[in-house]
Amino acid sequence: MELIADYDLEELKTKVAALGQPSFRAGQIFKWIYSGADFSEMTNLPNAFRNELSKKYIAQPLHIKEKFNSSDGSVKFLYECFDGNVIEGIYMPHAYGNTLCVSTQVGCRMGCSFCASGIGGLVRNLSAGEIAAQVIAVNKYLGGSVTERKLSNIVLMGSGEPLDNYDNVTKFLRLITDKNALDFGMRSISLSTCGIAENIRRLADEGYGVTLSLSLHATTDESRRELMPIANKYTLNEVINAVKYYFEKTGRRIIFEYSLVKGKNMSYFDCKRLAELTRGYPSHVNLIKLNYVKEKGMQGCSDEEAERFAKKLNELNVSATVRRSFGNDVGGACGQLRRSYIDKRQGN
Repeated sequence: MELIADYDLEELKTKVAALGQPSFRAGQIFKWIYSGADFSEMTNLPNAFRNELSKKYIAQPLHIKEKFNSSDGSVKFLYECFDGNVIEGIYMPHAYGNTLCVSTQVGCRMGCSFCASGIGGLVRNLSAGEIAAQVIAVNKYLGGSVTERKLSNIVLMGSGEPLDNYDNVTKFLRLITDKNALDFGMRSISLSTCGIAENIRRLADEGYGVTLSLSLHATTDESRRELMPIANKYTLNEVINAVKYYFEKTGRRIIFEYSLVKGKNMSYFDCKRLAELTRGYPSHVNLIKLNYVKEKGMQGCSDEEAERFAKKLNELNVSATVRRSFGNDVGGACGQLRRSYIDKRQGN
């Protein structure tokens, strides 16, 4: 069966026409899908047509399987996909709006040495509709609909490397920003990448003006290769040139994500290198206190150490802050909830 959420409005019109229905039915279905409805709930469609749709298509490609409420107000979600795979995301309330972190792949093949998402490797890519379905499900959970959205921002920072699933991710961006769907603005969407240089440039050339976040995590090629296998393919120079290109094409400030790993990347030399790498174009460094992942064994730092590192960067005229952590008491780091669920299912 096909996922009807994978289709944009024009594609849906073609599908509807093939079933002998007028094109306006596509608009009705589209709005129902983005309100989180199943076919049985699409009450303005004829019963016979709803039955026909349910035999050919899946309306909602995933559902919320479990949720975990954190003491900080965030909610961690475990979603079950139509094929039984599980993915995760986290809802984070802020004073300036509500943010949802979404996954783009089941697992990940990037193999970063501090991240739980890649344990077990990449299972498969998520389709555009499956990525959108995470937003749809949580918007509905919060009491929202297609006309009354309860989410303000989306961050593609969950499990998976978005630019390793380029076609599905960019179609998701087109779907979720459609005024007939949930009508997000590109500027309210952030995309995090470990640095697939040619796809950063492609994203810029194709006009996707999202906030680009580069997972940097090290200031030399040697140290970055130790933490991130992707650095064996792309040098720092290639990646930095790609994000500069992205800024030049889109005018969007570049965000650098920098996980603080004790004994690896927190020296004064690293501060000076960060100042060099971020100089000459609008940028900001998000310092991340590493969540401990038992399978990886890398140690993060204290709040005080993180603040001291930020202060040193500020003294070097680097815009830098320590990112607020969410969901630490409910397995906040990417991949931890999914790993825990899989381990329990396998009896580990």
